[in-house]
Amino acid sequence: MSTFEGILPINKPIGKTSFSLVSSLRKLTNIKTIGHAGTLDPFASGVMILLIGKPYTKLSSSFLNQDKQYLATLHLGISTDTYDLDGQITAQSPLIPTESQLEQALLEFQGTIQQTPPMFSAKKVQGKKLYDLARKGITIPRAPITITTKIELISYIYPYIQLKVDCSKGTYIRSLAHDIGTLLGSGAHLSQLNRTKSGSFQLIHCCDGQRLFETDYNWSGYLQRNSL
Repeated sequence: MSTFEGILPINKPIGKTSFSLVSSLRKLTNIKTIGHAGTLDPFASGVMILLIGKPYTKLSSSFLNQDKQYLATLHLGISTDTYDLDGQITAQSPLIPTESQLEQALLEFQGTIQQTPPMFSAKKVQGKKLYDLARKGITIPRAPITITTKIELISYIYPYIQLKVDCSKGTYIRSLAHDIGTLLGSGAHLSQLNRTKSGSFQLIHCCDGQRLFETDYNWSGYLQRNSL
């Protein structure tokens, strides 16, 4: 087994794609077989689990099935086609919900709920990735999935809502933002996202993804091998 094989939790920086981090590690380790246990969008940051070497990429499904935790910021009054800040604006509203209305709306997203995957997602329907269709302006019916969420209101200073979200696998935080905005009548999109926990891994366990190419940075010190 190579010295660099193992489970590497990374604090993904804003602006980096998940693929770019995998590509960086392939160059650093000379190991081609590197996978991940759940991507993060370029605008998002936080815990991302990279699996280096064949013995560890085989563990991908067990990591993907674990619960996640996020700090999410919603921007009220503006809806986008991607449900996040990178999308095109589709609607705007001057409506300003009260904190009481927000708290009441959040009750609808607690516990076991149904969520429809967004069109701008990598989910496949009949062999086609939804975002490939969405980029062509095509919208198709998507079957809802069952998820479990626990949402805590951290702060509300219009137009921004900050939430802590504990959720099961397959949860789309962008969809939560969009659906909460729809229920409030004002619309909303996801403007910031930080994954603070993935399974048992927290930010304190993660190496700094921004520093992978720094020669004096000991990223390999964060490797774990005790899950085999």
